[in-house]
Amino acid sequence: MTNTNDRLHEAFQMIDSELSRLQSREVVSAVEASDLLLDLRLLLMHLESVEDPVAISS
Repeated sequence: MTNTNDRLHEAFQMIDSELSRLQSREVVSAVEASDLLLDLRLLLMHLESVEDPVAISS
């Protein structure tokens, strides 16, 4: 569960950091928005794999 909390905290930090950086700008490129969304998606995908590990059968 700690890993889950760490990933969520990391995602929130990324969101907060990017929001504060982008708030002062009038225009944000689609590439910047896409990069941010992809980074968040990767963080959440790692979270999903931690919460629901695949069982290995012998």
